Amino acid sequence: MHDAAQRTAEFLALAVENAELCQQLADVHGQCVELAVDADEQHAENEALRARLAQAEKARDARRAKAKGSQRTG
Repeated sequence: MHDAAQRTAEFLALAVENAELCQQLADVHGQCVELAVDADEQHAENEALRARLAQAEKARDARRAKAKGSQRTG
């Protein structure tokens, strides 16, 4: 009977460890999902900033071209 009790105790210990590992896995999965959402938001913000930068560079280049043209005629 001692062997059966020890096997039961070992089984329960493994069941507890398994439950703890499952909880850790669920926690990490949740963190991964949050990270993916944050990354998607960062990507969208980066794309918006790139578009604004391209627009600003285009406006700058137009101003420079206009200034060069004015200097030649001035």
